[in-house]
Amino acid sequence: MPLPMTRNLAERLLAYEAVEGEISGPTEPAFFRVYEKLRRHLSALAGTAGFQSLVSRALTLARSETPGLGAVQITADGSLQRIGELDPQLDGHEAGEWEIILIAQLLALLFTFVGEALTIQLVQDVWPEVASDDGDSGIGRNA
Repeated sequence: MPLPMTRNLAERLLAYEAVEGEISGPTEPAFFRVYEKLRRHLSALAGTAGFQSLVSRALTLARSETPGLGAVQITADGSLQRIGELDPQLDGHEAGEWEIILIAQLLALLFTFVGEALTIQLVQDVWPEVASDDGDSGIGRNA
């Protein structure tokens, strides 16, 4: 299971994007906006292959908690394929739970490989309104 800190951060990112989608008009679900922003930003830093490898591992870890994610595949550029076919009540989880799990696993891997401070900085680069840097990680509080 992902660290409670990464789960909380994943929940905050998804909630933020859900609100942003309501304001700007829903074009795609919050999960896809969070995932694509992370993909673009991390691919620019680690390369496409680096991101693809990282998200493949995150998906493997998420599948241990949500086996129904077996239908999801990662493309060569790190995009998710077949995600639209997933039932919101996947494997008995609450709607949106698999989304939190997958993003939290991705963030947990970043914490492991680059550390908490750099991960928080990466998140701040993409979502300055969500993560703050006031002496600690800012995780667990509303920004």
